Amino acid sequence: MDFDLSEEQRLLKESVDGLLTDSYDFDARKKYMKEKGGWSKAVWGKLAEQGLLGLPFAEKDGGFGAGGVETMIVMEALGKALVLEPYLATVVIGGGFLRHGGSDAQKAAYVPGIIDGSKTFAFAQIEKNSRYDLHDVTTTAKKKGSGWVIDGEKFVVINGENADILIVTARTRGDRRDKSGIGVFLVPADAKGVTRKSYPTQDGLHAADITFTGVEVGADAVIGNPEDALPLIERVVDDARTALCAEAVGLMDESLKTTVEYIKTRKQFGVAIGTFQSLQHRASDMFVAVEQARSMSMFATMASDFDDARERAKAIAAAKVQIGKSLKFVGQQSIQLHGGIGMTMEAKIGHYFKRLTMIENTFGDTDYHLRRVSESDGLV
Repeated sequence: MDFDLSEEQRLLKESVDGLLTDSYDFDARKKYMKEKGGWSKAVWGKLAEQGLLGLPFAEKDGGFGAGGVETMIVMEALGKALVLEPYLATVVIGGGFLRHGGSDAQKAAYVPGIIDGSKTFAFAQIEKNSRYDLHDVTTTAKKKGSGWVIDGEKFVVINGENADILIVTARTRGDRRDKSGIGVFLVPADAKGVTRKSYPTQDGLHAADITFTGVEVGADAVIGNPEDALPLIERVVDDARTALCAEAVGLMDESLKTTVEYIKTRKQFGVAIGTFQSLQHRASDMFVAVEQARSMSMFATMASDFDDARERAKAIAAAKVQIGKSLKFVGQQSIQLHGGIGMTMEAKIGHYFKRLTMIENTFGDTDYHLRRVSESDGLV
């Protein structure tokens, strides 16, 4: 397979790398963490100005019609810079639901706000006992006239504090773990009956636990089939997993670079510790792990366009397994080679490790995806 970037893709990479180099050093990131919601509106505006928020949307919807490779390029750059802004939640997930399942009216109503940066989204999906199972839903949506009434609780909703629109999974019929009877709803975050409890996560992002109490939405709030939306949810979440793989590669790449620079300058017994052969071997093993992860990230990106949903999901699950193994190794080695300073808030390397750890546990950890690809039927 040819993994060389086209001229347009190389220009995109240079553009986003240049923007983040100018706007997102580590000191700036610490300032952005203190802003409301934990990220910078000014940086979000710059991403919009450069067209990065409109990349995956069709030209007829005001976007650029870009594909998975372009998303991979952007997510890898965001990982390298430890970006806090809700690109995954808004463009990849929120935009993904609209692209894959939204009506023309919904796209017209919501896509322009994503592209110009005026609206952000959050995916309210995790429940108290659901773990990683997307079909484990107890939040309910009951018919009321032509609309719906939503009741339930969602937890660890990334960007839930700042989001303008919540994308909520809710059960319209059946029992808790039925794979049918699940719908997806667009809910204004300021709707009556929505209560948000916000908090920072360990990687510097912000999340919220959200309660829905008699929240009324119209018929136009439903994305796709309200009784059979699980295939749509799985498709969008696979896109999110693929994007997370790319972000992890960016994080690991920068972790390796930062660690190699550190061992070249840190001295012990009068010499740089990077001259010790055992540490050189560790750095070499880290490089191999990063390249394995990069290859699987590219594979997941290619697989995201597979027509066969089972084959697509199986390939992306396999990529998540390798990414999980690589990020754990690279992250732990980075901290160990930095020594005690790697555990401090002042050291950038610790923040990379925290974000990598969160990625490993988002939308299924390594063990979960290993089980999915190893079952006799290929996918569970």
